[in-house]
Amino acid sequence: MSQGPIRFGRVNGFVLQRLLFERGLRRKPVSLVLFRAVWPLLSQRRLLLPLVMQQGIYCFYSRRLVRAIARLVNDRSCLEIAAGDGTLSRFLRDEGVSITATDDFSWDHAIQFGGDVERLDARQALRTHAPEVVVCSWPPPGNSFEKHVFNTPSVQLYILLTSRHAYAAGNPDAYTAQRGFDVQHDPILSRLILPDNVDGAVYLFRRRPDAPAALPHRGAETAAPPCTKRPPGPLAPSHREA
Repeated sequence: MSQGPIRFGRVNGFVLQRLLFERGLRRKPVSLVLFRAVWPLLSQRRLLLPLVMQQGIYCFYSRRLVRAIARLVNDRSCLEIAAGDGTLSRFLRDEGVSITATDDFSWDHAIQFGGDVERLDARQALRTHAPEVVVCSWPPPGNSFEKHVFNTPSVQLYILLTSRHAYAAGNPDAYTAQRGFDVQHDPILSRLILPDNVDGAVYLFRRRPDAPAALPHRGAETAAPPCTKRPPGPLAPSHREA
């Protein structure tokens, strides 16, 4: 369509609302079994993401994914940066995770921020909370804040939920420039990001035992030399999971 409103039909709209949302655009953890059974039957499923992206929704989280992330965090202090409306933190909190959601509110024209999201940019949040684990879901492409995750001494694990495509989300330069973390693409967790056509990927950055506490920011006089190895996924735009 070149003009006019685009709406879901009654059946498609009803099913998607019950499947993905509690009410309005308040997301809920999605039953993977139910999603796999129902999603292929919806004739208007391709309209979903183009419509909800305008409200800062780039993916949906299966209940299995939320529980897997909760197990990774365990009982450590956790911070979500660029949290948007705080959906992922809300889900993790319901699973017993001690997590703080933060955002700079730069999308307040589109997103309704709840009272449980602190208004802090990522650098301020990392300094204020000194977390052991950091979570980020769909960071803006080419952002300037992810590098601060790797320069925060307290961080032991960075859980990144993003696109497989470098142009769509994340900062590949920050991932390859850092020297203190090993990165692992988790294909099992990646398949738990919904729907499939978002080409989601989960990357786990774990601090190396012998890594320095922090590295100078890129551009400083003593900045580390560029990394010569590029991990898969958003760090290599041509990557596709077999």
